[in-house]
Amino acid sequence: MNDLEKLKEVINNSKKIVVFSGAGLSTNSGIPDFRSADGLYNQKTKIQVPPEEIISHSFFMENTKYFYEFYFSKMVYLDAKPNLAHKYFAKLEKEGKVLAVVTQNIDNLHQMAGSKKVYELHGSIMRNYCMKCHKFYSLNDIYNKAFDIPKCSCGGIIKPDVVLYEEGLDEKTIEGAIDAIMNADTLIVVGTSLTVYPAASFVRYFRGNNLVLLNKSHTQYDSYANIAIHDDVKNVIEYLEK
Repeated sequence: MNDLEKLKEVINNSKKIVVFSGAGLSTNSGIPDFRSADGLYNQKTKIQVPPEEIISHSFFMENTKYFYEFYFSKMVYLDAKPNLAHKYFAKLEKEGKVLAVVTQNIDNLHQMAGSKKVYELHGSIMRNYCMKCHKFYSLNDIYNKAFDIPKCSCGGIIKPDVVLYEEGLDEKTIEGAIDAIMNADTLIVVGTSLTVYPAASFVRYFRGNNLVLLNKSHTQYDSYANIAIHDDVKNVIEYLEK
């Protein structure tokens, strides 16, 4: 039995699956990942500042207009649609097999595909708040092609509800994600190299029977996995859907 056949059997026999997803899950929706040759961290910027620094809290506070120019042009994909993998995991949740999705992604594609229980570790581009009065704004409310700084009706600056470097994760989201992982019988880690902390460390809370890793490249957790498949997620899902 090869790994794809084993994976199909594991999913068929599992009752409490948690999906832990990263940027590699959304590349087939046209959203670049972070570390590949075409990824976000290898994008050229107008100023001599690496992308990792641009998406930091301090840079946002000190260079808000340039942050938004980078954010709107490189991190917001208004036309992105859920791909086969997003839809597959949403279908498993509808069938009662998936307890929750824990995601590092901010693109809202899991929810668009139909997943209901989603813990967004790094926030979402869909939510935005005034830093002064905390009024909520949708992505459509603030998006502009001129890359102007979005301002609230009160005059305050609007900030995306995404976790920037130097910022901590939301405690309630952490608790929910860890609780789901601890109660899972199968953890499917998909589209992440597991190098971003603290999110990557959540895998250590898994106590179930089947740790599955689906990623193009090797990860530091491969040796702990029952199944580790290094391939495009699309190919794996197409096999599972047969």
